This record gives sequence, C-alpha cells and structure tokens, in this order.
Amino acid sequence: MERKVAIIGAGISGLAACRYCKSKGLNPIVFESESSVGGIWRKTIRTTKLQTPKHFYQFSDFPWPPSVTEDFPAQSQVFQYLQSYADHFDLLQHIRFGSQVESISYDGPSDAEMREWSLWGGKGDPFNTKGKWNVTVKDQQTLSTEVYQVGFVILCFGKFSNLPNIPEFPNDKGPEVFHGKVIHSSEYAAMDNTDAANLIREKKVAVVGFQKSALDIAMECSSVNGPENPCTVVYRTKHWGIPYFLPFGIPLLYPYLNRFSELMVHKPGESLALSLLASILAPVRWGISTYIERYITSKYRLEKFDMVPEHSFLKEMNSCSIAILPEDFYNRVEKGSIKLKKSQEFCFSEEGILFDDEVKSEAVDMVILATGFKYFEKLKDIFVSPTFQSYIGSAAGLYRNCIHPRVPQLAIIGFSESISNLHTSEMSCRWLAELLHGTFNLPSIKDMEDDVEKWDKYMKDYCGKYSTKWCIGGLKIWYNDQLCKDMGWVPKRKRGFMAELFEPYSPMDYVRP
Repeated sequence: MERKVAIIGAGISGLAACRYCKSKGLNPIVFESESSVGGIWRKTIRTTKLQTPKHFYQFSDFPWPPSVTEDFPAQSQVFQYLQSYADHFDLLQHIRFGSQVESISYDGPSDAEMREWSLWGGKGDPFNTKGKWNVTVKDQQTLSTEVYQVGFVILCFGKFSNLPNIPEFPNDKGPEVFHGKVIHSSEYAAMDNTDAANLIREKKVAVVGFQKSALDIAMECSSVNGPENPCTVVYRTKHWGIPYFLPFGIPLLYPYLNRFSELMVHKPGESLALSLLASILAPVRWGISTYIERYITSKYRLEKFDMVPEHSFLKEMNSCSIAILPEDFYNRVEKGSIKLKKSQEFCFSEEGILFDDEVKSEAVDMVILATGFKYFEKLKDIFVSPTFQSYIGSAAGLYRNCIHPRVPQLAIIGFSESISNLHTSEMSCRWLAELLHGTFNLPSIKDMEDDVEKWDKYMKDYCGKYSTKWCIGGLKIWYNDQLCKDMGWVPKRKRGFMAELFEPYSPMDYVRP
C-alpha cells in the first residue's frame, strides 16, 4: 500500500521533512503557498542576518559552501543555501508551489472512539488504515480547490508568518483614529528594499517590540532618517540583547552548546544522580549567567540607558527570547536617532500614540508593529475538527516536540525553538521519518502525556512567564539524546570524556546514525 504523506510548507522544516520521508521510500507531496522554497528566508528585512553561527545553523549532511565566509550569513545567503539544499536532494519535484492549504479534516473513527484509545491512532501505527486526512488545497492562480487524501500530515508552516499578532485596543483608541500609517513588521519585511526605505524616509516612526525584527527595523529607520526624525522603540520588557561575540572572539552561544552546560540544569526525566549534580552545579550556572550579564551591561552601557533586564540571562536563554543586538544600536540611542520608551500599554490618537496613563500623545507619522504572530491560532485554525482544535490550543507541548498524543497520523515540525532552529527541525524530521518507517513504536498516550508534562514543568521552572513558548534552548543536547535513543543511535557523539563534556555539539556530530 502506498504511504502518502502531505507536508504543508516548504521552509526549513518542510524541506527537511520531504528529504527524509523521501529517503525512507515514502511518497511526500509538499504544498507551498509561495512561489519558491525558503519560508521566512524568502524575504526579510534588508539587514537581517543569522543569529546563530553558520557552523551550528546547517543541515548535517549539507554544509555551507566555501564561498560563504561570514560567520553570520545574510538573508540572501541563507535563501540561496536552502535553494541549493532543495536542488541537491531533488526535492522540487515533490513541491506544488502556489498551493494554499485551507484546511485539513480527519476521515476516520468518531471522537468517542478516539477518546478511548490507549495508543496513538488506536494501535500506535502512524499509517492507520481506519483513518485518512483530507487536505483542501486552493490554487493561488486559478483559485480552484482540490481535496487530497493522504495517510499522514506534517505541518511545517512555522511560527513566524501568516497570522500577525495585532494588539487589541479600546473603542476609538485603535489604528482607525490615527492619521498616520500602521503596518505589521511582516508587511515591511515583504517590501522591496528601496520601497521600504522610501516608506519610512523623513517620517517619525514608532516600532513596537524589542525582539529581532523590531531592532532591525529601528536600525534601518535610524539609518534613513537620523536624529532629525528619530525612531521610537516601544517595549514592555527589557531584554538581554546580546553581541555576536564574547571577549577573545568566542561566540556567545558557545558556553551553552556543550554537555557540561546541560549538567547544570534539571532535566525532564533525569535520574536521581543527574538531579543531584544539577543542584551541586547551580552556583556554576549562576556564575556563568552573571558573567555574561555583566559583560553585556558593560559593553552596551545598559545602566546609563536604564536597560538592565530584571530577569537573568539564563532565563532568557532557556526561553529562546534572546536576540542578537545590532552592534551600533546603543550608540544610535545616545546620538538620538533611536529613542527608547518603556510602556505596558499604549493606544492611538489622531497625532500619534499615547503611553500608559500619559495625557499628551507622542507625535509620530507611522507605527510598525513588530509584535510577532498568533502561531497557536494559526495552528488551530487549519483543523476542521473542533476536538482537534481544542487539543492543539490547550496543549502545553508535543511529545518529542513533534507528536500530539491525541491527534492521530499527524506531526508538527518547526514550532519548537532552540539555539539553532534549523538543526532542531532536521533532527525532528529524521526522528519522524524513522517512526513512519517503522524503526520504533511510540509509547502509550498516557506515557507521552506524562513526558509532555515533565517538559512543561521544566519550562515553567526555568522560563517563568515565557514558558508558553515551545523552547528547548537550554537542553538541546538532552532533547537530541532522547531522539537518538528512540531511533537506536548512540546518543554520545564525541570521542573522549573531555570532548564529550566540553566540546560544543553541532549538526556535524549527527551526520551518521
């Protein structure tokens, strides 16, 4: 029987899913709404670069070409790299461009029967002959729709596109009363570079947010307009914007990419010995975090600008809330081309925006909302079934960051963040391909839900209010170990005790099983 797999999205996760499904003899079909591969890397803000050194942001069996010499490649280089990956593994033949998936519906057992299952899909088989997925696809050119029936669905449309998160405002205090222009950062990123520069030229722009997109847009506004028309960055929470390198040219992420760093953290499902060791090493964990905090505070003179965060660097790292800070950012704050404004709430007036309980509005000509995306809603809305919508919407996470125990014949790749999202997605796809191939079986639904609860507890313990994000940033190696054990691979990939403990782990350590 043909095992047909529908993959939704041809970004990083979709390409990896297609490559590894194909390698296992499955029949993947990829639906991509855009005209090319690449996902969010198709078009970004002009100055956007990788936030992870390229050595850690690459496919395990497809290294960067020698022509890319930068440690942190630009958007165009990342896009070309992904195109080359698709060409090298002959993936384009499986991709249908301009195909927008409007919904997926499960044709199989009733909700009542599925609630009684003790194994995923009833018997733990990813290809359950009792159930099929109907994938409704709209052709972007002809506007016609077609329904495809497949045995398995992999959702790979990611967290950073499609459904912008627009803040809600009281009546008569939203964008409709503002005489200027309000756009989301995704609209700005989609523009031609010249058009984007002309849009903000000679305008007072307010950028809402303090993550990567907000910082990059603020830098572009300041470059175009200077102190004459300063850009106001509106934020709620101070973040540890980090430099590309620590002293002596060491990438800042290095201290968190080895096993020793993870020994200092209490891990989901750890043994008593590892738990005890994590407690003993807690002062070391605190010391490393404190050193980095002091270095960043000194380098960027954060105290001068009242921008020292209240939370630790470790908490920000574990919650994947870290953003690389443009090198000249605080120099531009000092020179007046960028202004910082902390505000828990804001609303609009005719002239501009009004912060918290202030009476006078700040006059601006344009507001760019770098407020992220409603990724949970986007994920829920693709399901026709209200039952599946409720499962996805209330889930703390996924088993192995891929599988919802209560949703059969489906996987979600790319919603879990880490220090290297590309590597995390690739490892998830390799694990999933082995599952679909029958290399191993999933545990019971109860055991999977228990495991999800342990990871949820870890997130709450180490990330606080950021625990709603699916992030394995502080336990990337531990997560990979679980996948390796499932697949029958040796988890420890280094030669020698010291190397295993202190050498950074990279995708190249997982070239072979």
